[in-house]
Amino acid sequence: MAQSASEVMKAIGGYFEIENEGVGIFPHKAGILLNTGRNALEYILLSIFDIRRIYLPYYTCSVVLEPIKRLGIPFAYYHINGNLEIDGQVMLKEGEYIIANNYYGIKDAYIETLVERYGDRLIVDCAQAFFAPIISGIKMFYSTRKFIGVPDGGVAYCDKGTNLFHFEQDDSIDRLDHLYIRKEQGAEAGFKLYQANEKKLDNQNVCLMSTFTSDILERIDYTSIVTRRRENYLYLHKVLKGINHLSLPKMDTFCCPMVYPYMSSIDKNIRQKLIDNKVYVARYWSNVQPYRDFYREVDMANRIIPLPIDQRYGIDDMDRIVKIIAR
Repeated sequence: MAQSASEVMKAIGGYFEIENEGVGIFPHKAGILLNTGRNALEYILLSIFDIRRIYLPYYTCSVVLEPIKRLGIPFAYYHINGNLEIDGQVMLKEGEYIIANNYYGIKDAYIETLVERYGDRLIVDCAQAFFAPIISGIKMFYSTRKFIGVPDGGVAYCDKGTNLFHFEQDDSIDRLDHLYIRKEQGAEAGFKLYQANEKKLDNQNVCLMSTFTSDILERIDYTSIVTRRRENYLYLHKVLKGINHLSLPKMDTFCCPMVYPYMSSIDKNIRQKLIDNKVYVARYWSNVQPYRDFYREVDMANRIIPLPIDQRYGIDDMDRIVKIIAR
């Protein structure tokens, strides 16, 4: 029986397959290599001895709260504006710190301005900005899984960390199936295993990065990844900027985007249309629900569609995405 067009259609986006090995230099050799991004944040928080309260954006992933709640640190939310920046001023008192997100990997230049404002009381969430520059003296944490086909992994930067001998080394052996199945059988075949792997990463103890993950990260062509992502981002932006309701910074102000954030008009169900055509786009974040007066954040969560631009795809794939949106 002949396959239909939908059966042979290439899937775009979604979780990664196991990464092809190449030749490159891991950009975070100087960091503290841990098992997840959220545990990299916990490592940073453990290094701060005078912390009384932490501020974080309401528009963020709920897993950021895992280490904050586990350590019993009081927290408060702040608003962001339409430029994905802090809305107004968050004035810090003694013992207070602030987490700022490098959203979608496109806010490198803005983060530099926050360094001037908050200094060493700034913690930069680079979970979506794997290639964002490391800033000396600033606490930063990164996640590997949003950019590379690995089962786990996070990186922390801070001046005075906990002795690493206190931590066991992680083991990735039970988190690999979805990576190989996607490579051999496609996105749909391994999706449930991917979801199961995400659950396994919840509430993990802080551990050193597994040998499996660190070995893969040492053998990746990072230059090609950055080049491909920037090319794909630029193509989408040239075509979609006139109908994108989100204000985006110029490309020369950031190193490497995670996705192309496209903010759709209210009346179009573009997200579902893309998914129906095997372009798998996430929703950042499902935990951002109506709460107090965080109306803009909820609107962003509903309307911003993170279009895939990663190293697995080229201009033909970007053109397919554009045509689906235009239908």
